[in-house]
Amino acid sequence: MTERISSVETIDVRFPTSRHRDGSDAMNPFPDYSAAYVVLRTTAGAEGHGLVFTVGRGTEIQVAAVRSLAGMVVGQPVDELVADPGALARRLIGDSQIRWLGPEKGVVHMAAGGLVNAVWDLAARRAGKPLWKLLADLTPEQLVAQVDFRYLRDALTRDEALELLRAAADGRAERERRLLAEGYPAYTTTPGWLGYDDEKLARLCVEAVAAGYDLIKLKVGGDLADDVRRMGIARRAVGPDIRLAVDANQIWGVPDAIGWMRELSPFDPYWIEEPTSPDDVLGHAAVRRALAPVKVATGEHVHNAVMFKQLLQAGAVDVVQIDACRVGGVNENLAILLLAAKFGVPVCPHAGGVGLCELVQHLAMFDFVAVSGSTDDRAIEYVDHLHEHFVDPVRLRGGRYLAPTAPGMSAEIVAGSLAAYRFPDGPEWATAATPVPAATS
Repeated sequence: MTERISSVETIDVRFPTSRHRDGSDAMNPFPDYSAAYVVLRTTAGAEGHGLVFTVGRGTEIQVAAVRSLAGMVVGQPVDELVADPGALARRLIGDSQIRWLGPEKGVVHMAAGGLVNAVWDLAARRAGKPLWKLLADLTPEQLVAQVDFRYLRDALTRDEALELLRAAADGRAERERRLLAEGYPAYTTTPGWLGYDDEKLARLCVEAVAAGYDLIKLKVGGDLADDVRRMGIARRAVGPDIRLAVDANQIWGVPDAIGWMRELSPFDPYWIEEPTSPDDVLGHAAVRRALAPVKVATGEHVHNAVMFKQLLQAGAVDVVQIDACRVGGVNENLAILLLAAKFGVPVCPHAGGVGLCELVQHLAMFDFVAVSGSTDDRAIEYVDHLHEHFVDPVRLRGGRYLAPTAPGMSAEIVAGSLAAYRFPDGPEWATAATPVPAATS
Protein backbone atom coordinates (compact mmCIF):
# COMPACT_ATOMS: atom_id res chain seq x y z
CA MET A 1 0.00 0.00 0.00
CA THR A 2 1.06 3.59 -0.59
CA GLU A 3 2.81 5.11 2.44
CA ARG A 4 1.12 8.34 3.49
CA ILE A 5 1.41 10.99 6.18
CA SER A 6 -0.88 9.68 8.91
CA SER A 7 -0.66 12.53 11.42
CA VAL A 8 0.93 15.86 12.31
CA GLU A 9 1.61 16.48 15.99
CA THR A 10 2.47 19.98 17.19
CA ILE A 11 3.77 20.56 20.72
CA ASP A 12 4.29 23.81 22.63
CA VAL A 13 7.67 23.32 24.32
CA ARG A 14 9.33 26.09 26.34
CA PHE A 15 12.57 26.37 28.28
CA PRO A 16 12.80 28.92 31.15
CA THR A 17 15.96 30.68 29.95
CA SER A 18 14.66 34.02 31.28
CA ARG A 19 15.48 32.94 34.83
CA HIS A 20 19.22 33.44 34.18
CA ARG A 21 18.85 36.12 31.47
CA ASP A 22 20.21 33.73 28.84
CA GLY A 23 19.26 35.16 25.46
CA SER A 24 18.63 38.67 26.83
CA ASP A 25 19.04 41.62 24.49
CA ALA A 26 17.75 45.17 24.05
CA MET A 27 14.43 44.04 22.57
CA ASN A 28 14.02 40.73 24.42
CA PRO A 29 15.02 41.24 28.06
CA PHE A 30 13.40 38.05 29.41
CA PRO A 31 13.09 35.45 26.64
CA ASP A 32 12.07 31.87 27.30
CA TYR A 33 13.53 29.93 24.39
CA SER A 34 10.65 27.92 22.98
CA ALA A 35 9.35 26.15 19.90
CA ALA A 36 6.26 24.97 18.12
CA TYR A 37 7.61 21.45 17.63
CA VAL A 38 6.34 19.46 14.66
CA VAL A 39 6.34 15.68 14.17
CA LEU A 40 5.09 14.10 10.94
CA ARG A 41 4.24 10.42 11.18
CA THR A 42 3.64 8.04 8.31
CA THR A 43 1.52 4.92 7.91
CA ALA A 44 4.77 2.91 7.80
CA GLY A 45 5.93 4.29 11.16
CA ALA A 46 8.51 6.77 9.87
CA GLU A 47 8.84 10.29 11.27
CA GLY A 48 9.96 13.73 10.20
CA HIS A 49 10.78 16.45 12.73
CA GLY A 50 10.73 20.23 12.47
CA LEU A 51 10.25 23.25 14.70
CA VAL A 52 9.49 26.95 14.69
CA PHE A 53 11.58 28.89 17.19
CA THR A 54 9.82 31.37 19.50
CA VAL A 55 10.70 33.18 22.75
CA GLY A 56 7.89 32.25 25.13
CA ARG A 57 4.41 33.78 25.25
CA GLY A 58 2.80 33.52 21.84
CA THR A 59 4.11 30.03 21.13
CA GLU A 60 0.51 28.86 21.40
CA ILE A 61 -0.30 31.10 18.42
CA GLN A 62 2.49 29.52 16.40
CA VAL A 63 1.22 26.05 17.33
CA ALA A 64 -2.28 27.03 16.15
CA ALA A 65 -0.85 28.23 12.83
CA VAL A 66 0.92 24.92 12.25
CA ARG A 67 -2.29 23.05 13.04
CA SER A 68 -4.23 25.24 10.60
CA LEU A 69 -1.97 24.01 7.78
CA ALA A 70 -1.58 20.39 8.90
CA GLY A 71 -4.61 19.22 6.95
CA MET A 72 -2.74 19.97 3.73
CA VAL A 73 -0.06 17.46 4.73
CA VAL A 74 -2.02 14.59 6.31
CA GLY A 75 -2.91 11.95 3.76
CA GLN A 76 -0.24 12.97 1.26
CA PRO A 77 1.81 10.18 -0.37
CA VAL A 78 5.25 10.14 1.24
CA ASP A 79 7.13 9.25 -1.94
CA GLU A 80 5.73 12.32 -3.67
CA LEU A 81 6.42 14.63 -0.73
CA VAL A 82 10.05 13.68 -0.28
CA ALA A 83 10.71 13.67 -4.02
CA ASP A 84 9.50 17.27 -4.35
CA PRO A 85 9.13 19.22 -1.08
CA GLY A 86 8.91 22.36 -3.20
CA ALA A 87 5.47 21.34 -4.41
CA LEU A 88 4.25 21.17 -0.80
CA ALA A 89 5.92 24.49 0.00
CA ARG A 90 4.05 26.17 -2.86
CA ARG A 91 0.74 24.69 -1.70
CA LEU A 92 1.21 25.74 1.92
CA ILE A 93 2.43 29.23 1.10
CA GLY A 94 -0.08 29.74 -1.68
CA ASP A 95 -3.23 28.71 0.19
CA SER A 96 -5.39 31.76 -0.51
CA GLN A 97 -7.20 32.08 2.81
CA ILE A 98 -4.19 31.44 5.01
CA ARG A 99 -1.95 33.51 2.72
CA TRP A 100 -4.21 36.50 3.38
CA LEU A 101 -2.81 36.57 6.91
CA GLY A 102 0.69 37.19 5.53
CA PRO A 103 1.23 37.12 2.70
CA GLU A 104 4.46 35.16 2.98
CA LYS A 105 5.44 36.65 6.31
CA GLY A 106 4.92 36.25 10.02
CA VAL A 107 3.30 33.43 11.97
CA VAL A 108 1.64 31.64 9.06
CA HIS A 109 4.77 31.73 6.89
CA MET A 110 6.88 30.37 9.73
CA ALA A 111 4.30 27.63 10.27
CA ALA A 112 4.62 26.61 6.63
CA GLY A 113 8.38 26.55 7.08
CA GLY A 114 8.11 24.27 10.10
CA LEU A 115 6.11 21.74 8.08
CA VAL A 116 8.38 22.02 5.03
CA ASN A 117 11.46 21.48 7.21
CA ALA A 118 9.84 18.40 8.75
CA VAL A 119 9.32 16.98 5.25
CA TRP A 120 12.99 17.59 4.42
CA ASP A 121 13.95 15.88 7.68
CA LEU A 122 11.80 12.91 6.65
CA ALA A 123 13.37 12.91 3.18
CA ALA A 124 16.91 12.93 4.59
CA ARG A 125 16.09 10.14 7.04
CA ARG A 126 14.67 8.00 4.23
CA ALA A 127 17.78 8.65 2.16
CA GLY A 128 20.04 7.80 5.10
CA LYS A 129 21.84 11.14 4.81
CA PRO A 130 22.25 14.31 6.86
CA LEU A 131 20.29 17.09 5.19
CA TRP A 132 23.39 19.03 4.04
CA LYS A 133 24.57 15.92 2.18
CA LEU A 134 21.14 15.19 0.70
CA LEU A 135 20.99 18.73 -0.70
CA ALA A 136 24.60 18.70 -1.92
CA ASP A 137 23.99 15.45 -3.80
CA LEU A 138 21.10 16.92 -5.80
CA THR A 139 21.83 18.05 -9.34
CA PRO A 140 21.67 21.77 -10.21
CA GLU A 141 18.45 21.05 -12.10
CA GLN A 142 16.90 19.34 -9.07
CA LEU A 143 17.90 22.21 -6.80
CA VAL A 144 16.52 25.01 -8.95
CA ALA A 145 13.28 23.04 -9.27
CA GLN A 146 12.86 23.58 -5.51
CA VAL A 147 13.01 27.38 -5.80
CA ASP A 148 10.08 29.64 -6.61
CA PHE A 149 11.55 32.35 -8.86
CA ARG A 150 8.29 34.25 -9.41
CA TYR A 151 9.26 37.35 -7.40
CA LEU A 152 13.02 36.98 -7.85
CA ARG A 153 13.59 37.00 -11.61
CA ASP A 154 14.51 40.68 -11.73
CA ALA A 155 17.51 39.82 -9.55
CA LEU A 156 18.10 36.10 -10.13
CA THR A 157 16.78 33.96 -12.97
CA ARG A 158 16.55 30.20 -13.10
CA ASP A 159 19.32 30.13 -15.71
CA GLU A 160 21.60 32.28 -13.54
CA ALA A 161 20.97 29.96 -10.59
CA LEU A 162 21.84 26.97 -12.77
CA GLU A 163 25.07 28.66 -13.83
CA LEU A 164 26.03 29.32 -10.21
CA LEU A 165 25.39 25.73 -9.20
CA ARG A 166 27.13 24.25 -12.23
CA ALA A 167 30.16 26.46 -11.63
CA ALA A 168 30.32 25.19 -8.05
CA ALA A 169 30.30 21.57 -9.19
CA ASP A 170 34.07 21.62 -9.74
CA GLY A 171 35.76 20.86 -6.46
CA ARG A 172 32.58 19.75 -4.71
CA ALA A 173 34.05 16.40 -3.63
CA GLU A 174 37.16 18.08 -2.21
CA ARG A 175 35.06 20.62 -0.29
CA GLU A 176 32.97 17.82 1.17
CA ARG A 177 36.16 16.07 2.27
CA ARG A 178 37.38 19.30 3.91
CA LEU A 179 34.06 19.85 5.63
CA LEU A 180 34.10 16.38 7.15
CA ALA A 181 37.73 16.72 8.20
CA GLU A 182 37.82 20.34 9.40
CA GLY A 183 34.25 21.42 10.08
CA TYR A 184 32.75 24.85 9.41
CA PRO A 185 33.75 28.14 11.13
CA ALA A 186 31.64 29.30 14.08
CA TYR A 187 31.31 32.54 15.98
CA THR A 188 29.85 32.83 19.46
CA THR A 189 27.30 35.03 21.18
CA THR A 190 27.55 33.09 24.45
CA PRO A 191 29.48 35.87 26.30
CA GLY A 192 27.45 38.78 25.04
CA TRP A 193 23.92 38.67 26.49
CA LEU A 194 22.81 42.03 27.79
CA GLY A 195 21.71 40.67 31.15
CA TYR A 196 25.14 39.30 32.12
CA ASP A 197 27.25 41.18 34.65
CA ASP A 198 30.72 42.53 33.83
CA GLU A 199 32.60 39.68 35.48
CA LYS A 200 30.66 37.06 33.54
CA LEU A 201 31.15 38.98 30.29
CA ALA A 202 34.93 39.15 30.76
CA ARG A 203 35.22 35.52 31.86
CA LEU A 204 33.17 34.18 28.96
CA CYS A 205 35.11 36.29 26.46
CA VAL A 206 38.39 34.82 27.69
CA GLU A 207 36.92 31.32 27.56
CA ALA A 208 35.66 31.89 24.01
CA VAL A 209 39.11 32.88 22.76
CA ALA A 210 40.63 29.85 24.49
CA ALA A 211 38.01 27.65 22.78
CA GLY A 212 39.17 28.83 19.36
CA TYR A 213 36.67 31.55 18.38
CA ASP A 214 38.01 34.54 16.47
CA LEU A 215 34.65 36.36 16.28
CA ILE A 216 32.56 37.17 19.37
CA LYS A 217 29.26 39.05 19.38
CA LEU A 218 27.88 41.37 22.07
CA LYS A 219 24.35 42.64 22.46
CA VAL A 220 24.04 46.43 22.58
CA GLY A 221 21.37 49.12 22.60
CA GLY A 222 20.14 49.18 26.18
CA ASP A 223 22.20 52.09 27.50
CA LEU A 224 25.04 53.84 25.69
CA ALA A 225 27.29 54.24 28.75
CA ASP A 226 26.80 50.56 29.56
CA ASP A 227 27.65 49.59 26.00
CA VAL A 228 30.84 51.66 26.02
CA ARG A 229 31.87 50.04 29.31
CA ARG A 230 31.00 46.51 28.14
CA MET A 231 32.78 46.92 24.81
CA GLY A 232 35.86 48.11 26.68
CA ILE A 233 35.74 45.07 28.97
CA ALA A 234 35.35 42.72 26.02
CA ARG A 235 38.11 44.34 23.97
CA ARG A 236 40.54 44.18 26.88
CA ALA A 237 39.60 40.55 27.50
CA VAL A 238 40.10 39.37 23.92
CA GLY A 239 42.89 41.66 22.73
CA PRO A 240 43.18 43.60 19.48
CA ASP A 241 43.12 40.71 17.00
CA ILE A 242 39.79 39.04 17.86
CA ARG A 243 36.81 40.45 15.96
CA LEU A 244 33.98 41.88 18.05
CA ALA A 245 30.56 42.16 16.39
CA VAL A 246 27.59 43.93 17.98
CA ASP A 247 23.86 43.31 17.71
CA ALA A 248 21.18 45.92 18.43
CA ASN A 249 18.17 43.65 17.76
CA GLN A 250 16.31 46.44 15.91
CA ILE A 251 16.20 48.83 18.89
CA TRP A 252 17.26 51.98 17.01
CA GLY A 253 15.96 54.31 14.36
CA VAL A 254 18.39 55.13 11.58
CA PRO A 255 19.91 58.34 13.09
CA ASP A 256 20.21 56.66 16.50
CA ALA A 257 21.99 53.68 14.96
CA ILE A 258 24.55 55.90 13.25
CA GLY A 259 25.17 58.07 16.31
CA TRP A 260 25.36 55.16 18.78
CA MET A 261 27.73 53.16 16.62
CA ARG A 262 30.07 56.11 16.20
CA GLU A 263 30.43 56.13 19.99
CA LEU A 264 31.42 52.46 19.85
CA SER A 265 33.85 52.89 16.94
CA PRO A 266 36.98 53.14 19.20
CA PHE A 267 36.48 49.44 19.99
CA ASP A 268 36.71 48.45 16.29
CA PRO A 269 33.33 46.68 15.87
CA TYR A 270 33.37 44.19 13.00
CA TRP A 271 29.66 44.44 12.19
CA ILE A 272 26.48 45.99 13.49
CA GLU A 273 23.62 43.51 13.33
CA GLU A 274 19.97 44.55 13.00
CA PRO A 275 20.69 48.26 13.51
CA THR A 276 17.07 49.22 12.77
CA SER A 277 13.73 47.78 11.64
CA PRO A 278 14.32 44.60 9.62
CA ASP A 279 11.81 45.91 7.06
CA ASP A 280 13.69 49.16 6.42
CA VAL A 281 15.78 48.39 3.35
CA LEU A 282 16.72 52.01 2.68
CA GLY A 283 17.46 52.57 6.37
CA HIS A 284 19.96 49.71 6.33
CA ALA A 285 21.56 51.21 3.22
CA ALA A 286 21.89 54.59 4.94
CA VAL A 287 23.46 53.01 8.03
CA ARG A 288 25.89 51.08 5.86
CA ARG A 289 27.00 54.19 3.98
CA ALA A 290 27.44 56.17 7.18
CA LEU A 291 29.36 53.55 9.15
CA ALA A 292 31.66 51.94 6.57
CA PRO A 293 34.00 50.13 6.99
CA VAL A 294 31.89 48.65 9.83
CA LYS A 295 29.78 45.99 8.17
CA VAL A 296 25.98 45.81 8.34
CA ALA A 297 24.46 42.38 9.02
CA THR A 298 20.79 41.40 9.08
CA GLY A 299 18.38 38.63 8.26
CA GLU A 300 17.08 36.76 11.30
CA HIS A 301 13.81 38.73 11.17
CA VAL A 302 13.65 39.25 7.40
CA HIS A 303 10.33 37.82 6.26
CA ASN A 304 11.12 36.20 2.96
CA ALA A 305 13.38 35.96 -0.09
CA VAL A 306 11.84 39.10 -1.62
CA MET A 307 13.09 41.20 1.30
CA PHE A 308 16.57 39.69 1.00
CA LYS A 309 16.47 40.44 -2.73
CA GLN A 310 15.79 44.10 -2.02
CA LEU A 311 18.49 44.36 0.67
CA LEU A 312 20.99 43.00 -1.83
CA GLN A 313 19.78 45.11 -4.74
CA ALA A 314 19.97 48.27 -2.62
CA GLY A 315 23.50 47.57 -1.39
CA ALA A 316 22.13 47.61 2.14
CA VAL A 317 23.85 44.60 3.67
CA ASP A 318 27.40 43.23 3.97
CA VAL A 319 26.45 40.00 5.75
CA VAL A 320 23.33 37.94 5.02
CA GLN A 321 22.00 36.14 8.09
CA ILE A 322 19.62 33.37 7.16
CA ASP A 323 17.45 31.73 9.80
CA ALA A 324 16.20 28.14 9.53
CA CYS A 325 12.79 28.99 11.03
CA ARG A 326 11.94 32.55 9.97
CA VAL A 327 11.13 32.02 6.28
CA GLY A 328 9.20 29.27 4.50
CA GLY A 329 11.61 26.45 5.20
CA VAL A 330 14.52 24.88 3.34
CA ASN A 331 13.18 25.81 -0.09
CA GLU A 332 13.08 29.55 0.55
CA ASN A 333 16.48 29.42 2.21
CA LEU A 334 17.82 27.80 -0.97
CA ALA A 335 16.60 30.87 -2.84
CA ILE A 336 18.27 33.21 -0.34
CA LEU A 337 21.59 31.34 -0.55
CA LEU A 338 21.47 31.61 -4.34
CA LEU A 339 20.68 35.33 -4.15
CA ALA A 340 23.59 35.92 -1.80
CA ALA A 341 25.90 34.00 -4.12
CA LYS A 342 24.71 36.02 -7.13
CA PHE A 343 25.50 39.29 -5.31
CA GLY A 344 28.74 38.01 -3.78
CA VAL A 345 27.65 38.63 -0.18
CA PRO A 346 28.76 36.15 2.51
CA VAL A 347 26.18 34.27 4.58
CA CYS A 348 26.62 34.02 8.37
CA PRO A 349 23.53 32.20 9.65
CA HIS A 350 21.62 33.28 12.73
CA ALA A 351 21.39 30.58 15.37
CA GLY A 352 21.45 30.23 19.14
CA GLY A 353 17.77 29.83 19.97
CA VAL A 354 16.53 26.34 20.76
CA GLY A 355 17.25 24.14 17.74
CA LEU A 356 18.50 26.93 15.49
CA CYS A 357 22.14 25.83 15.60
CA GLU A 358 21.10 22.25 14.90
CA LEU A 359 18.99 23.17 11.86
CA VAL A 360 20.91 25.98 10.18
CA GLN A 361 24.29 24.22 10.20
CA HIS A 362 22.96 22.02 7.39
CA LEU A 363 22.15 25.02 5.20
CA ALA A 364 25.54 26.67 5.69
CA MET A 365 27.40 23.43 5.01
CA PHE A 366 25.36 22.80 1.88
CA ASP A 367 26.18 26.34 0.75
CA PHE A 368 29.90 25.67 1.17
CA VAL A 369 29.84 22.37 -0.67
CA ALA A 370 27.43 23.17 -3.50
CA VAL A 371 26.72 26.92 -3.86
CA SER A 372 29.30 29.51 -2.74
CA GLY A 373 32.16 27.04 -2.41
CA SER A 374 33.74 29.23 0.27
CA THR A 375 33.98 29.75 4.01
CA ASP A 376 35.79 33.09 3.64
CA ASP A 377 34.21 35.73 5.91
CA ARG A 378 31.57 33.17 6.85
CA ALA A 379 30.68 31.64 10.20
CA ILE A 380 27.63 30.07 11.84
CA GLU A 381 26.48 31.64 15.08
CA TYR A 382 26.84 29.44 18.16
CA VAL A 383 25.32 29.80 21.61
CA ASP A 384 25.93 27.20 24.29
CA HIS A 385 22.32 26.71 25.38
CA LEU A 386 19.90 23.76 25.30
CA HIS A 387 21.76 21.44 22.92
CA GLU A 388 21.46 18.60 25.40
CA HIS A 389 17.75 18.40 24.57
CA PHE A 390 18.42 17.19 21.01
CA VAL A 391 18.92 13.63 19.82
CA ASP A 392 21.65 14.78 17.40
CA PRO A 393 23.08 17.95 18.99
CA VAL A 394 25.64 20.18 17.33
CA ARG A 395 29.27 19.32 17.91
CA LEU A 396 32.06 21.91 17.98
CA ARG A 397 35.82 21.62 18.08
CA GLY A 398 38.30 24.46 18.03
CA GLY A 399 35.67 27.06 17.21
CA ARG A 400 34.24 25.06 14.30
CA TYR A 401 31.02 23.13 13.75
CA LEU A 402 31.64 19.48 12.95
CA ALA A 403 29.48 18.22 10.10
CA PRO A 404 26.49 16.12 11.18
CA THR A 405 26.59 12.54 9.94
CA ALA A 406 23.28 11.19 11.26
CA PRO A 407 20.35 11.12 8.79
CA GLY A 408 17.94 14.06 8.95
CA MET A 409 17.97 17.77 9.79
CA SER A 410 19.04 17.28 13.44
CA ALA A 411 15.66 18.63 14.61
CA GLU A 412 14.49 15.79 16.84
CA ILE A 413 14.08 16.72 20.52
CA VAL A 414 14.68 14.08 23.20
CA ALA A 415 11.36 12.56 24.31
CA GLY A 416 12.11 13.19 27.99
CA SER A 417 12.75 16.87 27.31
CA LEU A 418 9.47 17.19 25.43
CA ALA A 419 7.62 15.67 28.35
CA ALA A 420 9.41 17.81 30.93
CA TYR A 421 9.15 21.18 29.17
CA ARG A 422 5.81 20.86 27.44
CA PHE A 423 3.85 24.02 28.19
CA PRO A 424 1.90 24.50 30.40
CA ASP A 425 1.51 20.99 31.84
CA GLY A 426 5.09 19.66 31.76
CA PRO A 427 6.57 19.23 35.24
CA GLU A 428 9.22 21.91 34.66
CA TRP A 429 6.36 24.42 34.26
CA ALA A 430 3.63 22.92 36.39
CA THR A 431 5.85 23.01 39.50
CA ALA A 432 7.71 26.23 38.64
CA ALA A 433 7.43 29.59 40.29
CA THR A 434 5.33 32.21 38.56
CA PRO A 435 6.88 32.91 35.13
CA VAL A 436 8.69 36.19 34.58
CA PRO A 437 6.11 38.78 33.46
CA ALA A 438 6.27 40.61 30.19
CA ALA A 439 8.82 43.41 30.31
CA THR A 440 9.78 46.26 28.04
CA SER A 441 12.99 47.35 29.68
